[in-house]
Amino acid sequence: MLKLESVQISYGAIQAVKGVSLEVKAGEIVTIIGANGAGKSTLLRGIVGLEPLQSGRIYIDGKDCTAVPPHKRVGLGVALSPEGRGVFPDQTVRENLLLGAYSRQGNLARTRVLIEREFERFPRLKERANQLAGTLSGGEQQMLAISRALMSEPRLLLLDEPSLGLAPLIIADVFRSIRSLHESGLTILLVEQMANQALAIADRAYVLETGKVTLQGSGHELLRDSKVRAAYLGAS
Repeated sequence: MLKLESVQISYGAIQAVKGVSLEVKAGEIVTIIGANGAGKSTLLRGIVGLEPLQSGRIYIDGKDCTAVPPHKRVGLGVALSPEGRGVFPDQTVRENLLLGAYSRQGNLARTRVLIEREFERFPRLKERANQLAGTLSGGEQQMLAISRALMSEPRLLLLDEPSLGLAPLIIADVFRSIRSLHESGLTILLVEQMANQALAIADRAYVLETGKVTLQGSGHELLRDSKVRAAYLGAS
């Protein structure tokens, strides 16, 4: 479904992503782990077209999408729930969801169905449908960010640090939601610092260090890898 070939992304003279190649097959959860500043978020932003590539290629369903603008990548079935959640604070929960369905303009009946689907997925959002997003708790904003991304009905969902800044009980809820989405058939590329939880649900995983892939394998293989355990899982 997604294939990156030697992707490089720079901020001026600083090279944030250095020749990354990876792939995500339909139906998989693929996890990228790495320390702060490893280039994980930059890589996801490059996949959806928010960061230009210095070099390399991005393929979606076998089609070279390197030069395809972001809004058209949404139309190809790719959506991003960004790091920091990025909700529109002065818009209500319902309005945030409507903005997530922007690519489906004109199909109001389907949009209403999708909103109700997200309210069933996260009942807390239904309770707060008319509340300004900026007044929600961190966990509620994360629910909203995921639901807003799902409003475009993606086939590939990119999740960037969904557990960031959340309490342990809320993190557990978020990971339950990710597993449920995967079980429904959605393909997921997950960037996450909670390496233990992320690798436990991953079909495959990549370790990103200073912009480069240094290790890859199944989620369970990386969970058992001594270097990964020492660097990311707090184990010797």
